[in-house]
Amino acid sequence: MRIAIIGQQDFGKATLDAFLARGDAVAAVFCAPEQGRPDPLRLAAEARGVTVHQFPRLTDPAAQEAMRAADVQLGVMAYVTQFVPQDFCVIPTFGTIQFHPSLLPLHRGASSMSWAIICGRKEAGFSIFRPNDGLDEGPVILSRAVPIEDEDTLGSLYFGKIFPMGVAALVEVADLVVAGHAPAIAQYEPRAGYEGIIREAESHVAWANHVDITYNLIRGCDPAPGAWTTHEGRKLFLFDSAKRIARRFADVKGRTPGEIVAEHGSSLLIHGQGGFIEVHRVRWDGGRKMPAAEAGLPIGTILGG
Repeated sequence: MRIAIIGQQDFGKATLDAFLARGDAVAAVFCAPEQGRPDPLRLAAEARGVTVHQFPRLTDPAAQEAMRAADVQLGVMAYVTQFVPQDFCVIPTFGTIQFHPSLLPLHRGASSMSWAIICGRKEAGFSIFRPNDGLDEGPVILSRAVPIEDEDTLGSLYFGKIFPMGVAALVEVADLVVAGHAPAIAQYEPRAGYEGIIREAESHVAWANHVDITYNLIRGCDPAPGAWTTHEGRKLFLFDSAKRIARRFADVKGRTPGEIVAEHGSSLLIHGQGGFIEVHRVRWDGGRKMPAAEAGLPIGTILGG
């Protein structure tokens, strides 16, 4: 088939590779203008001779004209951060499909996988749907679930499970759409939920919370943006954690939430309500990740003050 890919980063590149590997024609790639490191999708498309467009807004009439000029059967949205209007989506012969890393209508929004972990869910997944002008609100063609294990982080959930399955499913759904066999199941609005992007306020650790809440927050923000606490006015980001439940009062007697109570090899053990968080790696704001025991925080330090 002849397609256009709208997306960016590693997921967009993997989607490009998957369609090209089976002999499909990718006539155009639309990716957001870069801020910082080069976009892997753009680099891969240019290396393969695919026309690349980087419009600041896909509402620009020039973007729509570029899609018309591509003359494609299907638009494939693979990790899109720009608003994509319906006038753009309906240009391909068979319209456009979009990937979203949640079991829609749950967790609409850009930080869907993080929120699934933070909320303590045991299951996540992805959906491929027909985009409309609402955010992640269009009819669903396919959904697939994956388990969230107790030790999963945002990184392991995405790169180890949802990413590879999602790329393969986009190819599968593209075939269904072009063959005329794709369902379009309206999302069940009473079950719908939307959460905003995880930023500084959302990723702040409150040590007085139960360790279940703290542990889920750290996992849901690992590797980015990183859950954080403070010490002497400096931000400290926490990664690679484990939860240790307190079994009896004697385990926590005299402890303050946020107190570093032990050093285990390269890790630090921090007290929270109901137990402890063992943190293996940390990063001071502006610095590099390091073993937690090398952060210069002695036993008895109280974080978050």
